[in-house]
Amino acid sequence: MLERLQMSLAGGNYDTRRQALRLRTHGSALVDNPLHISLFPPYLNSTVEFSFLLNSCLDIFVIRQKQTSVDQDLGLLHAVDEKLAAYGWLTTTGVKLLVIIDLIGQPVPNSMGKQKGSPRTGSKDPDLKPVFRALQTAYIRLLQNPFYSPDDHVPTIKAAAPTSNSLQITDHEFIAEVRNIGETWVLDATIL
Repeated sequence: MLERLQMSLAGGNYDTRRQALRLRTHGSALVDNPLHISLFPPYLNSTVEFSFLLNSCLDIFVIRQKQTSVDQDLGLLHAVDEKLAAYGWLTTTGVKLLVIIDLIGQPVPNSMGKQKGSPRTGSKDPDLKPVFRALQTAYIRLLQNPFYSPDDHVPTIKAAAPTSNSLQITDHEFIAEVRNIGETWVLDATIL
């Protein structure tokens, strides 16, 4: 998401959205490598909790790949509770995107102190295709950057355990684009 892009998205009708982008590496074993983590209010200090949730969702990706021919949009992967739900997207190159949204969604104050959106309750199956497509496009743009080397973000299996941030994407344009996607997405948006 597999590069892992854990990302809480905020704005519009939801106060939290989280995405994960993971890349499966080549070799004898598959390794999930966290590449980017973005959190949005009110979950700014919940990195550990969402990391656990994202890792458990990766198991669901594997199960679905074995059972069926997987479409890009995997839909709901895991309903954590009445509040949080995880949705997945798999690219043709094996990049996994995860979005975890807060279905209760309190309005989030914008920078001027005004409320953005209205509270939402219980949206059963939001259309996240525009979000996933926008994230995939942001990642493709990153890969097209001649100054970005994706090989720097592929862990070697024999290497010692890397520090948690050693393989993360640090490209400022990519991070800003992902943050913009999270802040501008609203339910039923068709263009981001």
